[in-house]
Amino acid sequence: MDGTAMADKQTLNAKAVILRALAGASLAALSGCGGGNGGGGGVISTPAPAPAPSSTPSPSPTPTSTTNFDTAEYRQSDGPRQHNAITAWQQGATGEGVSIAVIDTGIDSDSPEFAGRIAPESQDVAGNRGIESPDGHGTQVAMVAAAARDNKGVMGIAFDATVLALRADQPGTCASFDPTDSSTGCSFLDSDIARGVDVAIAAGAKVVNLSLGGSLPTAELVNAIDRAAQAGIVVVVSAGNDGESTDPGIDAAQPDPFASGVLFAAPQNVIIVGSVDASNTISSFSNRAGSQANAFITARGEDLCCVYENGEIYTQVEGGIEYIYVNNGTSFSAPQVAGAAALLAQAFPNLTGAEIVELILGGAADIGAAGIDAVYGVGLLDIAGSFAPQGRTALAGTATAVALGDGAGVTSTAMGDAVRRASIGTVVLDKYDRAYGVDLGALMASARVEPRLYRAISGRVEGLSVTNGSTSLAFTVDPGSVNAATPVPLRLNDENARKARLLAVRIGAKIAPDTEFAFALREGAQGLEAGLSGHSRPAFLVAGGSAGELGFVPRRDGAVAVRRGFGDFGVTASVETGKAWSNSFERGLISRGQQDDFTRYGAMLDWAGGDVTTSLGASLLVERRTVLGARFSDAVGADGADSVFVDAAVGWQPSALWFLGADYRRGFTDPRTAGLIDGASGFQTSAWSFDVQRQGLFASGDALGLRVAQPLRVEGGGLSLNVPTAYDYSSETATFGQRSFSLEPTGREITGEVRWIGPWLGGNLTASLFYRRDPGHIADLPDDKGAALNWAARF
Repeated sequence: MDGTAMADKQTLNAKAVILRALAGASLAALSGCGGGNGGGGGVISTPAPAPAPSSTPSPSPTPTSTTNFDTAEYRQSDGPRQHNAITAWQQGATGEGVSIAVIDTGIDSDSPEFAGRIAPESQDVAGNRGIESPDGHGTQVAMVAAAARDNKGVMGIAFDATVLALRADQPGTCASFDPTDSSTGCSFLDSDIARGVDVAIAAGAKVVNLSLGGSLPTAELVNAIDRAAQAGIVVVVSAGNDGESTDPGIDAAQPDPFASGVLFAAPQNVIIVGSVDASNTISSFSNRAGSQANAFITARGEDLCCVYENGEIYTQVEGGIEYIYVNNGTSFSAPQVAGAAALLAQAFPNLTGAEIVELILGGAADIGAAGIDAVYGVGLLDIAGSFAPQGRTALAGTATAVALGDGAGVTSTAMGDAVRRASIGTVVLDKYDRAYGVDLGALMASARVEPRLYRAISGRVEGLSVTNGSTSLAFTVDPGSVNAATPVPLRLNDENARKARLLAVRIGAKIAPDTEFAFALREGAQGLEAGLSGHSRPAFLVAGGSAGELGFVPRRDGAVAVRRGFGDFGVTASVETGKAWSNSFERGLISRGQQDDFTRYGAMLDWAGGDVTTSLGASLLVERRTVLGARFSDAVGADGADSVFVDAAVGWQPSALWFLGADYRRGFTDPRTAGLIDGASGFQTSAWSFDVQRQGLFASGDALGLRVAQPLRVEGGGLSLNVPTAYDYSSETATFGQRSFSLEPTGREITGEVRWIGPWLGGNLTASLFYRRDPGHIADLPDDKGAALNWAARF
């Protein structure tokens, strides 16, 4: 009938037993509701699991609730479970402070489910009868949207929202309601509905729910809907219940004409809602999306717990069995979406009504045919998807992008497990300028623990050394890994290290009586320095000395060193270049292969006197992008760092058979100011080793050695980050504060190695036993232990 709308009609003609447990009783279905003919009953299965949360990471808006929402009341509430409302609740959104206008048949004002939350502006817009509902329909609709969280019965999607109850049923029409006759029910005039919309605008409602249906709306109602849209209100309307109609004049493949007309009035601010059952299948009674698919979403409206009467779940006992009645109809799928809109309006007060509509439709879970389709429209209401950040995310108050799908950084081996206790709380905005709390520390990863033994013995190594007068050349070639990512070390046995001062370099020459020069490719400067000064130490497979420790895996490109002798003293200057190898943190995947340039400048003073040798040196490590090998995203700061190392070493050979040595490195790293990293950042590192060796133990030329070492480790300090810590929607400004990120790990790697080397079967045999505690400075990793045999011969 032109100019009228009809509410859903609740009928008692179906008492289908369904598998819903309530106090151990079987239940009967109460059919009805949604604009058009009521849905029928039937045997159904237990509810299917709710759709999986969106794959998009969903950090929480601040503050985050610590309340446990997984209660018996929640588990009995079909809509909140099926539509992932708990995601929004845990992020602090409950609808508090947001008014939902329910233009319907009024409300049970005495129901404890709405205590203290019925707006004072609530009224009868079609007469002077008060707001009490004559048929319970308006109460049931309001229950789905906003029933209280009171540990009784069920709870609504926005359980703290205010309900603006606007009774609009035509006087006398609900009195003719016959629960056994689906042709009877309440009637509404468009003029009264329009009056209700204007009251909602004046009362500051954020959402209007229209669980009504019928003919196309009049121009008066269309204009009212347009005014609501201009006021930023979201209008939610039922799709209709004509799915089982046999009337040839009704096209259930399209939304109800009333719903289509409301959408036409304000396309950007209106959502049409169809019904699905517990398994996310379109209800047989529900109208489909049809040509309105882009504005059509589905929500739970079938066998929905529960019908209330006088504030309590309505039950009936027959034959000694207690039955509970449930709701059916798109009238009850619409307030699921209205509640979701209220949650978004509370959580993100900057959003316009059109943006809330975009987020609800855009966040839907895809069901039915792939993509938007003519049955389910955009899909199923997924509140988690609507709350997830959309589009580009950036630090609040800045233009610095933060890709939440990527990581924020990967620390280096010197930092061990420090990232596991890192907490860097900050705020980012998505493309809708919605503020989210993000822990950048949780987006960081630890460096991969290096397999030291594998690196030491893997591959087939071929070597060549030539000495001619004052010039020495040494080559080490690994044919199987010429193009591999892992750098290939120059390997020398103890005898060569003792006999040839320059044999540890690629090319060495004496260019003046007191001056020597050395040049190397794919080798570091520390080998050149040791070779030029003649201060060699025993070689071990796993336990290294501190002089070569940079806190990360280096791939050295080349090095140059020059030493000038002054009697027992010598001064060596050196420079080396290379790449700092680290893991990739893109898309949350950790993979090897990232590299950035570094340069190290060094100077060393050495002294040899009798059976004692000592050296004292300093070096400057300049990294182009990394921070002692750690890689951080551009948002955190990726402008590199400068590190100063101080080194000391001593060797003592009390006899021709014994050697004792020790070394120590202390580092001071200063990250460059960039991104979030500020000038207060800085940390210290240390590495050390101690070794003892006995030669000629079993045979001439053999040696047994022991080394205990700690690889470079951060000993204190870290990063100081200036980050946005809060966001004010009213002024659209961010508050900044400092966050400290300690880079000191809880673990401390200590490596012990016993190594024997000696002649055997025409070659040289090396046997090693080692033990690594807290590998990679990670406290909860199992200790690494093992043994190795290596035999090499020249042909």
